Amino acid sequence: MTAQTTESRDLDPRAFRNALGGFATGVCVVTAEADDGERYGMTVNSFSSVSLDPPLVLFSVATAARGIEGWRAAEHYAVNVLAWNQQDISNRFARPLTDKWSGLQIDTGVTGAPLIPDALARFECRAEHQYAGGDHIIFVGRVVAFDTPRPGAEPLVFHGGRYRELTHEHDITVPADALWLHGW
Repeated sequence: MTAQTTESRDLDPRAFRNALGGFATGVCVVTAEADDGERYGMTVNSFSSVSLDPPLVLFSVATAARGIEGWRAAEHYAVNVLAWNQQDISNRFARPLTDKWSGLQIDTGVTGAPLIPDALARFECRAEHQYAGGDHIIFVGRVVAFDTPRPGAEPLVFHGGRYRELTHEHDITVPADALWLHGW
């Protein structure tokens, strides 16, 4: 293991990104629709729960992202947690400057946000807060509606720069009183 201990401005950005890639994440597509009907959508892995009471979640978007002003103006959006077999959806929404919505059937949520069909879980949010976070904006949303995962559904996982699948060869039982593990 190579340790980086210099000032943050001296860190090697590629090495830092590789280190972050050691953290396995789920893959989400965040979606919104502007008042003029323009749809926004992007693949993110920067999704996290924030609070159970009130129900808050967050994601972040690069300040240099095309459409950042649309995201900043969005009053509602949805976080669609992708299932293991939705790699094509992830790839579609990860590409800039393409028509991400062409030919895609969508659902419309109670907030008006476009929803990805067959997503593992979907969280519809009302925009609550935005915070500057370096070269990103951190969006915190209050969950106003959600879908629970289908029984037996598996998530799309990203680790080390690649999609991965979960295996059940090494299932580990988490004690019921281990709520600290989830930060709750």
